[in-house]
Amino acid sequence: MEGINYWAVLVAAASAFLLGGVWYGPLFKHAWCREAGIDLNQSHGHPAKIFGGAFVLSLIAAAVFAMFLGPKPALGFAVGAGVAAGACWVATSFGINYLFAGRSLKLWLIDGGYHTFQFALYGLVLGLWH
Repeated sequence: MEGINYWAVLVAAASAFLLGGVWYGPLFKHAWCREAGIDLNQSHGHPAKIFGGAFVLSLIAAAVFAMFLGPKPALGFAVGAGVAAGACWVATSFGINYLFAGRSLKLWLIDGGYHTFQFALYGLVLGLWH
């Protein structure tokens, strides 16, 4: 982690966490819940545990992506690598699982789209803030 900007990693993680709030909130909440079989009126765990865990996982992903990019990555490379990581590693891996689980294409597009933007945001922040 030598040369990695820890503040940029923290901001990158926070940006993706906020993106998730919009993505799985006003943009796709109802479609995602319907496709995932989630009942909006039923509790699925303590919010602090869910959101705290999600932020920690986002922080881990941002830190490892920063290590992958290395210190001071060029902006274009960082954003492009983010899109590639989100679309070609994360979304395709989800796709394999979703095929075997019989999950819908719509659910895969929502989840894969989020992770593509998540890693693009990581790249944007890490590429801009050395």
